[in-house]
This record gives sequence, C-alpha cells and structure tokens, in this order.
Amino acid sequence: MSFRAGFVSIIGKPNVGKSTLMNALLGEKISIITPKAQTTRHRILGIYNQPEYQIVFSDTPGIIEPKYKLQGSMMKFVNESLQDADLVMFVTDFNEKNEEPELIERLKVIQAPLICIINKIDESDNDGVMKKIEFWRSQVDFKEVVPISASNKFNIDMLLKSVLTYLPEGAPFYETDQVTDKSERFIASEILREKILLRYKEEIPYSVQVEIESFKDEEKLLRISAIIYVMRDSQKQIMIGKGGIAIKNMGIAARRDLEKFFGKQVFLQTFVKVKEGWRDNNNLLKEWGYDNDGK
Repeated sequence: MSFRAGFVSIIGKPNVGKSTLMNALLGEKISIITPKAQTTRHRILGIYNQPEYQIVFSDTPGIIEPKYKLQGSMMKFVNESLQDADLVMFVTDFNEKNEEPELIERLKVIQAPLICIINKIDESDNDGVMKKIEFWRSQVDFKEVVPISASNKFNIDMLLKSVLTYLPEGAPFYETDQVTDKSERFIASEILREKILLRYKEEIPYSVQVEIESFKDEEKLLRISAIIYVMRDSQKQIMIGKGGIAIKNMGIAARRDLEKFFGKQVFLQTFVKVKEGWRDNNNLLKEWGYDNDGK
C-alpha cells in the first residue's frame, strides 16, 4: 500500500467538542479544552503519524458572527483551513438546535468532501440520535454522518478508518515525529490560558492574552516567564486576587500541566499587565499571531 497524506479540517459552532475530538483522534492533548465557548482562537494543527499515512488535522475556532477584530481573525483561520482541506469534518452535537439556515448554506458551498460528526451522543437515547442523523442528512449532501462521543472515545476508531479513505496518495507534509505545527512557547501560553478560562468568570477569559516572555530549557528545569494581558485595571485586580491568591492558584494548576506536557520540572513566573482594547488593535493582533485584517 502506498503512503497517504492529507489535511482534515474540523469545523463547527463553539462548544460542540472540536478540540476534544482532535485530541481523541491524536491520542494526546494538543488543543486546550474548557466548557467555555471560543476557547480555541487559532488554527492548530495536530499531526497523526502512522507507518502508512499522515493525517494533518486542523482544530479551528467555533463559527460565530464576529463582534471585534480578534473574532474576525478567528473566522479567517476557519476559512483558511477549508482552502487546503482534503476532507472537512463538520462537528455538531446532540444538544445543538436544528434551526441553522445560515450555517447550512455555508456548508453547502464547501468544495472538499464533507462528513458530519454528531458528538455527545452519550447524552441522548438512540431515537434522539437517529432523528439528529436524519435531520442533517436532509439538509446537506454529506458523504457520511457519524455519531460519536469524543470525550468517551466512542466510535473514534471507526471515524479514523473512514477519514483514511479520503486521503490522497503522497509524501508526508511534516516530519513523522512531529505532533503539531505550534511552538513550545505557544503550547505553554495555551496551557496558561486554559487555566484562566477554567478559573475565572464572566468577561475575564475573553479579555486575556498570554505572552511567553522567556522560555529557557535547562537540563533539569524549564524556566518560563509569562505576561498575562487584560484590558482594564479592574480585570487586573480580579486576575491577581486578594493577596495574590488567585494568580498563585492558577499558576500552580498551570505548572502541573506544563510539567506533564514537557516532562520536566517547571519554574513559572506570571505578571499581569493592562493593554486597553487589544482585541481591536491590528498591530497587537499581528504581533500575537493573529491575522491583522480581521474585520
């Protein structure tokens, strides 16, 4: 059998389990996961390598109507992922409402083969799942509709076999020991942002940007210094907490995951700074790896 390699884009609305699905397919955690919408801000590649094939999965931000430039950039990442896809996996879940005329129209114009993934079926009975399958089959010309539970890894092996049938023959796009296109600095910043999303409420998670100021990989210790940017002084006070307890506890949780991911002891320093209106600042968005043309 000749070698196969291809790009598979994972798209869908916020909070349907796209990142959980990619991590389940890869067998390791590349994308951060939280119950909050818009956890994923970038297009993150997860590279699944086997002797006979390489699948390059794209985890993308949830499809929304942008309200500020950061969100506009996030939607550009979604569109970019569709341009080079050999296969597009549209992820919905059992709890999603069916009235999606605008989204359905967007799906109909996708050029690549399109399959529908119905996630979180563990939250439904069989009749509910069948109704959901019938609804999506009636709306869009999907090649397949696959019910799964990404968090329980149910039907993941079957889905993987299905994905392989859409991959073209060709050489691998990345080194066969590479698991993502993102740098170690990026992974570190995302682990920190995940802990912020999980531990802070209301507007704080959506007002935060994490920048890794220094990343020093020593023989037995990884030294990381991070700046957490917020948009207002009041948010800075909440981030730090009374007597610094909130930022300390967040740092402890982040360090635990950093040590697990990098496989060594981590010394983590965090600083909180205010950058007013950064989500609409073209220069800052470009500096932090977002497309600066988001409308």
